[in-house]
Amino acid sequence: MVVFIVENVRPSLRGELSRWLFEVKAGVFTGKLSALVRDELWQLIGQQLGKGSAVMIYPASNEQGFNAKTLGNPSRRLVDIEGLLLVRT
Repeated sequence: MVVFIVENVRPSLRGELSRWLFEVKAGVFTGKLSALVRDELWQLIGQQLGKGSAVMIYPASNEQGFNAKTLGNPSRRLVDIEGLLLVRT
């Protein structure tokens, strides 16, 4: 399962994401994707981000069971402290 959270992006990018994922709340997309499709969508988000921001949360083999990546300037920062991801506001 993967989660994308986008802020301040064009409606066309949200429309493209809704082709692959379920938009559970404005700007929050989730679904089950292969790693290849997930990475291609992340690349697409990066190309069309503009002045917006994005967070991707995806499964990983670590203690938390997930990893996260960010693009742009999200309202919350992810901080890695000794292998654990924490959110800084």
